[in-house]
Amino acid sequence: MNFMTSLLIAALPLASLAQSQSGAAPGVPSVAIPKTTEVLVIQTAKQGITQEQIQQIVAIMPAEIRATVKLYFDGKIRQWYSRGDGKGVIFLVEAKTVDEARALMEMLPLAKEDLMDHEYIPVGPLMPLRALMGPAAQ
Repeated sequence: MNFMTSLLIAALPLASLAQSQSGAAPGVPSVAIPKTTEVLVIQTAKQGITQEQIQQIVAIMPAEIRATVKLYFDGKIRQWYSRGDGKGVIFLVEAKTVDEARALMEMLPLAKEDLMDHEYIPVGPLMPLRALMGPAAQ
């Protein structure tokens, strides 16, 4: 690993922290909030669901999978993963806002039945990298 890579890895957590603070410290360049390019959606079963509702989820899964694959083919879901703890799925949704991603997720069969919880996290370019590019890139 070369020096610049090591420096970048060490500086990113600090730059991210500086980005999250309100107002930059003197001498520290201000880092812009990233433009949302996707929304990370974490989907889990609602707390306290009954055995009957679990059976309902199992029955709905074929339609859920078809609807999810359709969103993938339509370019709305870029990637999806199973959570490592087995408690749900994670989608990377092509959306510019949380509301846009929410509208897509609410079209899915399990969401229509109100059996799932969703957490929405807007994501975008790693803006602290811009500070490393120099003033011309700002």
